[in-house]
Amino acid sequence: MIVLAEGQRTRWVQLVQSKARDGESRMIMDVTEIQKYLPHRYPFLMVDGILEMERLKRIVGIKNVSATESHFQGHFPGKPVMPGVLIIESMAQTGGLLLLLEVPDRENKLLFFAAVDGARFRRPVVPGEQLKIEMNVLAWRGDFCKLEGKAFVDGQLAAEATLMCKMVDREPAPKTGQKANNEGK
Repeated sequence: MIVLAEGQRTRWVQLVQSKARDGESRMIMDVTEIQKYLPHRYPFLMVDGILEMERLKRIVGIKNVSATESHFQGHFPGKPVMPGVLIIESMAQTGGLLLLLEVPDRENKLLFFAAVDGARFRRPVVPGEQLKIEMNVLAWRGDFCKLEGKAFVDGQLAAEATLMCKMVDREPAPKTGQKANNEGK
């Protein structure tokens, strides 16, 4: 077991880059494990595996781009291209996973975009390709976090952006004078 945050434990065997004998990176977290931490589900879960992770600093994930994803029906017929906003979303989900691992009550929290800066799209991403998403924490203070992200296909930079997010409660706290859980109704 590895301690992630004070008093919080997980059953991961390792949180460093996992390499096979052939030198290829292997997943340290698959989609089933990812879904234990991220609230997203198909068709909007945009990260399929984690290759590397350094607590509070960086994470490297993958997104397998499949022709069966519904957005390719209209973006663009006859020449499918992954929408840039979904590449940014895959960055956000990958970075969000790194952050949520540190939050003891993560099931009660959500991460919302606060800003996207410097987004640049360097090459199209098409079905059959695999995005390698590298996210680095630039700053984390209280409920706000700033991350730098880059997405690569076959070693070529496909997209980059700086993302800022705010952690919020999944359910707002009851207002003073209101009873929680619909008591008294």
